[in-house]
Amino acid sequence: MGISHYLKEIGRGARGAKALDRAQATDLFGQVLDGQVTDLEIGAFCIAMRIKGETTDEMCGFLDAVHARLARIPAGDGPVIVLPSYNGARKLPVLTPLLALLLAREGLPVLLHGMRTEARRILASDVLAALGVPALAAPAKIAGGTVAHIHTERLHAGLARLLAAREVVGLRNPGHSVTKLMNPCAGPALVVASYTHPEYFDMLCATFTTMGMNALLSRGLEGEVAADPRRTPRYDAFVGGTHQLLDEQQPGTASEVAGLPSEIDVQTTADYTRRVLEGELPVPPALARQVEHILRTSRQITSETQP
Repeated sequence: MGISHYLKEIGRGARGAKALDRAQATDLFGQVLDGQVTDLEIGAFCIAMRIKGETTDEMCGFLDAVHARLARIPAGDGPVIVLPSYNGARKLPVLTPLLALLLAREGLPVLLHGMRTEARRILASDVLAALGVPALAAPAKIAGGTVAHIHTERLHAGLARLLAAREVVGLRNPGHSVTKLMNPCAGPALVVASYTHPEYFDMLCATFTTMGMNALLSRGLEGEVAADPRRTPRYDAFVGGTHQLLDEQQPGTASEVAGLPSEIDVQTTADYTRRVLEGELPVPPALARQVEHILRTSRQITSETQP
């Protein structure tokens, strides 16, 4: 069928563009994921949406298309903690691996998924590999107290291709938003989500509510879901789509964080992560607070899903 008729609606610029309804967004994104459109159409889609921005209905439709096609992680005994990781480190060490391992230490099953979308950043998956946590070759059940990580292509090759378009187009596209919100698990899961720009907050909240998802939302660090170790953000939880404000943003920014290295390379970050886990260095208080909120929300999901 093609997506040219959708491009005519969304591609009229910031003022003239019209939003798609949920069904239209599902159809458009499904065609993109299935490889039914040309590279030219994909480029037009990426640019048009970058200028227009996603609405809640569009994001829900994009998620519907992805969820219908993902290779799912098998269900476990409790909610899987899902950590999307697509940005990596730019100025500060990437702390998503530390967050994942702190959660596993509490007995939770943790899944980190991601891929490289910017050439110069240090990836969380590379740090996990340096810590002796190999990437999954295919979706597999994750035991409690275990961290697993998987490349986006193993979940859906078409989604990975869309993310890779950034290398050509030079801009993020709806695929980058979808991957950070999707639930790749066949059973209960808690998606840990973040936002960088405040204008996205309302749309993300409305998306989690409309989709009836389990999620924990806060400001992230350089596009990663791990909390900025220098400050404590606001936390909003969604359990079955029902919103709860867990914590207000705390004022102030720490001038330094004990033990946090100034270098961001893989080995330095892996060594820092190992030393924190072994108790040689303190857990950054902001990360400890994030772990508490994830544990609390996970327990609530468990209590509401048990018969």
